[in-house]
Amino acid sequence: MERYQEIERSIIKRFRKEIWCKFTKAIRDYKLIENKDKIMVCMSGGKDSFLMAKCFQEIKRHGKIEFEVYFVVMNPGYNEENLKQIKKNAKILNIPIE
Repeated sequence: MERYQEIERSIIKRFRKEIWCKFTKAIRDYKLIENKDKIMVCMSGGKDSFLMAKCFQEIKRHGKIEFEVYFVVMNPGYNEENLKQIKKNAKILNIPIE
């Protein structure tokens, strides 16, 4: 099993109550995603934006709503090394950033 697959599995299994259920409940309660929506997740490089990206990938894969999701890197002036690290982490997590 690839590293990203282990992480995806842990979001739904190990962190089901703490993360996954709250994420899906908020989407349902507030109707945050509707059919044909286009969603952009901005990747700042922090664990919160990476977790958000993985959650959106999972809901797209397992959900009943048809939508598109895009992942972009926010660059407020990172040095080249920081930007490389964000791209490296995205690749490890199988997040196709633009």
